[in-house]
Amino acid sequence: MLKIAGSISGIALVLVYVIGSGIWVNTGDNWYRTLNAPNWQPPDFIFGVIWPYNFIVLGVAAVNVSQQLSAGWVITYLSIFAASIACALTWAYQFYRPHNLSAASVALTFVALLTIPMLFIAFRSSVGIGLLLVPYQLWVIAATSISWGYAKLN
Repeated sequence: MLKIAGSISGIALVLVYVIGSGIWVNTGDNWYRTLNAPNWQPPDFIFGVIWPYNFIVLGVAAVNVSQQLSAGWVITYLSIFAASIACALTWAYQFYRPHNLSAASVALTFVALLTIPMLFIAFRSSVGIGLLLVPYQLWVIAATSISWGYAKLN
């Protein structure tokens, strides 16, 4: 029963992440376009490639962890994943709504830190799944750096 509940919970968390990001992230308004961007920000099309990959891999990892590991590991993974999503959505809200770039950057820093134990647990469930999550970790680190760059330049 835990395997099914964990899998469903993991996919539900990914959906919360996708929907929550969609609600708050707004790059089409004039405010975002007027910001001074860090020179290491990738071109816009990269975001359209990496995020679908990230969301799919996060769902696959949550299901794999739920299917392969014991209840303690599953609960730990899903709890850390939920906390990282809460921080990621805090970043989206703080960055795009009240435009509090420093608070947003702090939140994203927590996402980068929380992803480390997620990777550890994913590798326990499967080396392949752990390797699939490495680009997410690298992306979150890069995004954190970019966010701090925005906070510094604006």
